[in-house]
Amino acid sequence: MSDFNEATDLQISRFLAVPRAKIWKAWSDPAHLAQWWCPKPWTTEVRAFDFRAGGAFHTYMTGPDGKGGAGESDNPGAFLEIVPMERIAFTTMLAGGWRPMLSWMPMTAIFSMSDEPGGTRYIARCLHPDPATSKKHADMGFYEGWGTCAKQLEDYATALG
Repeated sequence: MSDFNEATDLQISRFLAVPRAKIWKAWSDPAHLAQWWCPKPWTTEVRAFDFRAGGAFHTYMTGPDGKGGAGESDNPGAFLEIVPMERIAFTTMLAGGWRPMLSWMPMTAIFSMSDEPGGTRYIARCLHPDPATSKKHADMGFYEGWGTCAKQLEDYATALG
């Protein structure tokens, strides 16, 4: 993982009291991902999930008030790296097939998972191109929102068989 840059990067680190295999299962299947990906009562539609480096990754989130303006978030992108059971990286600056694109929130997200006694250390890091974009993401509620999603991931993964 790249070095943390305080000016441009945001990160959460959480202990999830569930085995890493279940965290991976909840992350690596689009049907599972849709259940915990955004803070409820928002919902997620997974529009693309080609789970390989260069594969398309596209989530579309809808708020409780429905589509329109602040009630939706369209997030196409591409997976950059998949290391089974360890790391998932994607970016919103490329589409599937490594096609360049513009994004309303340019970032690269890196999710890492490692065993800890009684569960999994889960780290979600967002790298932004500049301090202004990082601040915008923080001001939108990065820490609260991504923290909520980590808790939802833990709850959902705990129930997986």
